[in-house]
Formats: sequence, structure tokens, C-alpha cells
Amino acid sequence: MARILTIVNQKGGVGKTTTAINLGASLALAEKDILLIDTDPQGNLTSGLGIDRKGLEGSLYDIYIERAILKDIILPTEINHLFIAPSTVDLLGVEVELVGKNGREFILSRAISELRDRYQYILIDCPPSLGLLTLNALVAADGVIIPVQCEYYALEGLSLLMETLRMVRSSFNPGLEIEGIVLTMFDPRNALSHQVEAEVRKHFRDLVYESVIPRNVALAEAPSYGKPVMLYDIKSKGAQSYIELAKEILNEDSVGKRN
Repeated sequence: MARILTIVNQKGGVGKTTTAINLGASLALAEKDILLIDTDPQGNLTSGLGIDRKGLEGSLYDIYIERAILKDIILPTEINHLFIAPSTVDLLGVEVELVGKNGREFILSRAISELRDRYQYILIDCPPSLGLLTLNALVAADGVIIPVQCEYYALEGLSLLMETLRMVRSSFNPGLEIEGIVLTMFDPRNALSHQVEAEVRKHFRDLVYESVIPRNVALAEAPSYGKPVMLYDIKSKGAQSYIELAKEILNEDSVGKRN
């Protein structure tokens, strides 16, 4: 059965989509069958894997309005073992269209349940908000991965997210865990990056991954070519950091640290 991990932070620009793409690609390179689900109407996960959103025959929007089932919209990517359920801008209207619909918080969870045995990991990329799309992703998840940018106000945003996770546990998904916190956009030349890292590790201890994602040109450039950084420049520090993060997650799951 797949382990379902939602990559979430209500702050924008912290590396959620970069983490979804490149962690998913790294796990796929380890020959794990991976499904990425793009729940962001901006669709950066979809376009970041080289998929033309205008030419799609089906997307996650069709799942929410019950016009299709999840397996019908899944597409392969350039990397073996890596698949994606793409997004389109139509997702912007979902919250309004589903107002008053009973069980709307469980739509994604029900859709995933039909094919959970086909993958080792399902990674869900969220929009930078705490609305219905993010709520569906949290209700569907076994755990969350929280990217935290090594910049000012990082801990302030984390406190709001922790309160949201508590609410989701109490109302919808009591088994929801924090899989881990990953520090992103780390600049070793910047004293603030080191301060933020120290503070996050002090507050969250073992929940913080040892692997740290640096600021890296290759990570910034790869999406414009529609590729994970492993296909763009596998020797880059960005690629190697995500490969190390994938190894860390695989090792922790194998020894049951987070189970």
C-alpha cells in the first residue's frame, strides 16, 4: 500500500513544488513507483514535468466534479516509475462549485483509495493556502512533509500550520502525522539561514530531516525546461540534496521511525 505524503505550507515560495517534483523523481530513480498529485490550480508541478496543461484530456478538476476517476487522468513522465495526476486552472472554481456538497473534504481520499496498491509513495503538492484543496490533501494523507524556507518569519508560518494540522486531526484524519520538516533555500554564506536552521531544529528536533536543500541555480532553472533537476543537472548540489532526502525517507520508513 502506498504511503501518502502531502507536501504543505500555507506560505508561498518555500519550495513545495520543487520538493514534490524532485523528491518524487529521486524516489522513482530508486525504482519505487511514485504518483505525484498536483492540487494547485497554478499547475507548476504539472508544467515542471514538461506537461502542456492546455492539451490535457483530463485533470484533477474532473475528479472533484466526479466526471472521471483518478486512474483515467494519470500520465507517465520522462522518468520510469514516476507518474502524475495533473492540474489545470479549472481547479480555481472547485471551492465555489462544491459549497454545500456533503463529504467534500473526502473527495481526494476516496479517489486515491481505488489505486493505493499500485504505488509505493503518493506525493500531493498543495496550493499556498489552507482552503478546500489543501484540506482534501491533508485528509487523504498518512503524513505531511513541510518545506520551510530558511528566511525570516519561518517559525511564525509553522505555528499556524501546526494549528491547522491539529484541527484536521480532531475533525477528519486522526492518524495524520508530521513525516518531516525539510529546510529549503539554505544559503551557507547567510547567517540568517544558520539561525533559522538552529531554531527549527531546536523546536522540532527529530522531525527535521538531516538533509538540507540549498539555494541552487540548477533547481531554479530545471522547471523552465520541464524537467526534474536530476534530468537537468544530476551533479548539481540541488539534485544531490534531494537524492539524499529520498534516501533518508526510505531509510526511516524501512526502520519504522515514523510509523
